[in-house]
Amino acid sequence: MKIYSFPALSNPEASVLLLGTMPGVKSLEINQYYGHPQNNFWKLITQVFEEASTTDYLQKIEMLKRNKIAVWDVLQACERYGSLDSAIIKEVPNDFTNFLKEHPNIKTIAFNGQKAAAFFKKHVQLPKEYELITLPSTSPANAGKSFEQKLSEWKAIRKI
Repeated sequence: MKIYSFPALSNPEASVLLLGTMPGVKSLEINQYYGHPQNNFWKLITQVFEEASTTDYLQKIEMLKRNKIAVWDVLQACERYGSLDSAIIKEVPNDFTNFLKEHPNIKTIAFNGQKAAAFFKKHVQLPKEYELITLPSTSPANAGKSFEQKLSEWKAIRKI
């Protein structure tokens, strides 16, 4: 089944771009980034930036903007059944050349997991140097690290 990503969550002040691969089934159903209740993305972000936890999606977006974080996906479209990145085929990348021109303050691109980094490296040629960081996936399918281990690594985006 062909699926499409969401528009980026960003503002012109963003200094870090966080990239996932493609929204999962639950996220697509509710039209929200990281919408699966067991995905740790929002819990990690609130703890990294010492923000109050909220279930309100618009408040979550404002939290990202306040902390100069942009969120997007490496892929604009692909074919996939289910939510696993390993099931992705026929991928089409997003337009990073124009996005990065429109967001000149972005100096760091961080990947939410190994697959996001791999698809980015496969499809994207950057016009200039950026710091690239691969973080542990926040997906519930990534049980290889504890929440505390993930949090420790995700804190790297706060120092930027």
